[in-house]
Amino acid sequence: MTTSTTSPKSATRRSRASSEPKSGPRSKPMKAADVRPFIEALAAANPDAESELTYTDAFTLLVAVVLSAQATDASVNRSTPALFAAAPDPAAMAALGTDGIAPYIRTIGLWQSKARHVAALAARLVEAHGGQVPSDRAALEALPGVGRKTANVVLNIAFGEATMAVDTHIFRLGNRTGLAIGRTPRAVEDKLVRRIPPAMLRPAHHWLILHGRYVCRARTPECWRCAGAQWCTYPAKTEPKRSRAA
Repeated sequence: MTTSTTSPKSATRRSRASSEPKSGPRSKPMKAADVRPFIEALAAANPDAESELTYTDAFTLLVAVVLSAQATDASVNRSTPALFAAAPDPAAMAALGTDGIAPYIRTIGLWQSKARHVAALAARLVEAHGGQVPSDRAALEALPGVGRKTANVVLNIAFGEATMAVDTHIFRLGNRTGLAIGRTPRAVEDKLVRRIPPAMLRPAHHWLILHGRYVCRARTPECWRCAGAQWCTYPAKTEPKRSRAA
């Protein structure tokens, strides 16, 4: 169990350095003409893509995304149903407080700092925003535990904005496929926003993250079943492993 008291924001800053492209096969930038068909192929392969976090409204989405920093969606989803039943809105969450939130999220990485941040952001929502999640980026990023990536997720899903939240999966996919090569998450985000057709940008967040999570995996990408392989510039494409019987 992780007992670090490092904040999600500082952990994210550390991860940026460790997530920079490593040495090894380098991809060339994907041709501009190939971006649309690549995204269309991912969309056709997963037309109903959506967030895998469990939430019911903008507030529970915000809390779930904050809890998911440096943790898996699955681990968050195991903890949030009971938490949201006990505190379904900002006022109830603020009343629960850090000590009341902590027991619900002990199985999630960085749970101690996350409990403090969730309690503080809930209190801030009550005090400064009438108990509502703001739809303004600056106001979102001013909340405890909320950085650019979290704000982008909430703006995209809860408020329908065409934002691109770059997590570890999208960062890796952008560099590996040549879709958006960059040394930092922000650099990758900016390139994705410029290169992906505007009408496709909002849903592209889900297509890319799920493709990175389940197909373009970190250790060994499953290129043989990638719908966009023909446009991907990764020079070391993988093939299916042959069975021992073969």
